[in-house]
Amino acid sequence: MHAKTLHIAFVIAGLGSGGAERVVSLIAGQWAMRGRRVMVIAFDDDQAPIFHPMGDAVRVVRLGINSGEGRRIAGLWASFRRLGALRKALAAHQPDVTISFLTKINVLTLLASLGTRRRVVVSERNNPRLQKLSRLWPFLLENLHWRADAIVMQTQGSLECLDDAARARASVIPNPVEIDFPSALPSSDHANPLMRTPRLLAATGRLTWQKGFDMLIDAFAVIAPHHPDWTLVIWGEGEARDALQRQIGQLGLADRIRLAGNSSSPGEWLAQADAFVLSSRYEGFSNALAEAMAAGLPVVSFDCAYSPSDLIDNEINGLLVENGNVPALAAALSRLLGDAALRARLGAAARETGIRLRPDMIVKQWDDMLEAIGVG
Repeated sequence: MHAKTLHIAFVIAGLGSGGAERVVSLIAGQWAMRGRRVMVIAFDDDQAPIFHPMGDAVRVVRLGINSGEGRRIAGLWASFRRLGALRKALAAHQPDVTISFLTKINVLTLLASLGTRRRVVVSERNNPRLQKLSRLWPFLLENLHWRADAIVMQTQGSLECLDDAARARASVIPNPVEIDFPSALPSSDHANPLMRTPRLLAATGRLTWQKGFDMLIDAFAVIAPHHPDWTLVIWGEGEARDALQRQIGQLGLADRIRLAGNSSSPGEWLAQADAFVLSSRYEGFSNALAEAMAAGLPVVSFDCAYSPSDLIDNEINGLLVENGNVPALAAALSRLLGDAALRARLGAAARETGIRLRPDMIVKQWDDMLEAIGVG
């Protein structure tokens, strides 16, 4: 008698270029390769591009319901429509376990599972206390956590966001990192940073207040005259683009700081960078920092909540500075950009971080979590 093939459904807002989408693609792909039935349910439409390939073995179901962001009544109506469509999709496909990502989607998935025996795992991918969400969503999530069979957080520090009852069902699983896509293969220039000029300091993420690129620009403005062979390139798009572009212009640094937009493929920025900086005011788990370290780039980061201190051992595999301290960030960047030996030492140590974040290692932790709730 053959054992039943485990059927897993992921639920996520869309299939764009974000960190949660990247994690879903890696875990779903790993499980599908191992013979599990895997589907991804997304709320975007069929015409929206899939940035992180899912693989032919992963079934993708797109519900095509816009979130109605920015319009209160439209957003509320869209949420009701999403809830109904998700409940119908889960009833039709009958997965053995449903895994949802991000606060709003977690709420909808838990609501869609009320009155059923469906097994649900919710995964929080940001700092729940600092996200710029309507207070309604965190309130609903806190009061629906009882319906989740398990809760996945990304860092030890983030557990403090849960009450005692929820924390008892929580697992800490960091994000997987995969850097062997063609555009991110280390070049000989990375091996010998003295060979390439000008050199590129990279940052990446949505152009939002959370990512702190305004502070990064101010810090780079302080040190730019002392490091004329370095350029700061910020990858990503978002609502802060115009404000950041004005800031760059007012500082007279249009030739030294570039807003590069979204990368055309995963890891494109990694292939071009000589060093990496994370200037976020807060994080859930910084995929960009983890990928930069796994690729062997020397890194500087604010010690924000959460994740940088989980990844960086200060002075060993990177440099940590006090969160929000722009002069300290400028000093650390100046030290890194001016010292090739330091960059080489930190980069070599940072690469070791990638070993414990390999997809197969992280998927094993997800396997253990599913077994613990009786669906593995």
